[in-house]
Amino acid sequence: MAVKIKLKRLGKIRSPHYRIVVADSRTRRDGRAIEEIGKYHPTYNPSVIEVDGDRVAYWLSVGAQPTEPVLAILKKTGDWQKFKGEPAPAPLLQQPEKPARPSFEAIGGEDEGKGEAITQKKKAEKKDEAPAESASTEA
Repeated sequence: MAVKIKLKRLGKIRSPHYRIVVADSRTRRDGRAIEEIGKYHPTYNPSVIEVDGDRVAYWLSVGAQPTEPVLAILKKTGDWQKFKGEPAPAPLLQQPEKPARPSFEAIGGEDEGKGEAITQKKKAEKKDEAPAESASTEA
């Protein structure tokens, strides 16, 4: 029996979240799992990755093969490098939060109430007046 470490999809249509599971390779994506060893929430900012490193090391040591997405996650957390005996990766950098834009009043802008900036509509020509004028000029 070939054992894989793969992602099990949960959540609604446009808000997925995943569990990192150990399962038989013949089971379907969201089917029965042998063990759940982590979580992955890609829609959060920054994305949430929780992995039980001891269980990952155990399953890799007994021959479980990670799928490509799980391998990328394990490389980010450093569990793959620990298993292979390579140096640990650099810590994940979180993007600094952008400061909020200052409001108009905070900048020092003053509104003197000059009125609204509305473009006036063109006045429609009256249809009744146009033929009357042409009739009076012909006579």
